[in-house]
Amino acid sequence: MRAVVQRVSEASVAIGGQVKGAIQGGLVVLLGIEETDKTEDIEWLSGKLVRLRVFNDEQGVMNLSVQEVQGGILLISQFTLFASTKKGNRPSYSRAARPEVAIPLYEAFLRKLTEDLGKPVQTGEFGANMKISLVNDGPVTIVIDTKNRQ
Repeated sequence: MRAVVQRVSEASVAIGGQVKGAIQGGLVVLLGIEETDKTEDIEWLSGKLVRLRVFNDEQGVMNLSVQEVQGGILLISQFTLFASTKKGNRPSYSRAARPEVAIPLYEAFLRKLTEDLGKPVQTGEFGANMKISLVNDGPVTIVIDTKNRQ
């Protein structure tokens, strides 16, 4: 799994002009799922996200997690995170999991992330054309890949 994580002061996702999910302060997580991802990837990444210390403490140091600041999470599926641009100008998405593999993993990840966060996680809709609006706070943007844990 690969995640692009952005600390935001606000964010929302709309589908067909209707807002599907929104948060006020927290993290936007763009999640790509690979064919080789497993339950261990779900467990590790969910824990990493809710404990990631990217929010400022009283001294202005990034020392607090989304849990500690009681922030929200907006989770968006994004298969393009596994784009390969090695050959030609049209990206290949062969490493991205097909829907029959990705959807159950995405749903399991959403359940685990909701459990770890201790409150509902806002989402878009898997496979939908989504319009994401956000105000990146910092800016803080971090890429996390479960295959690069060591």
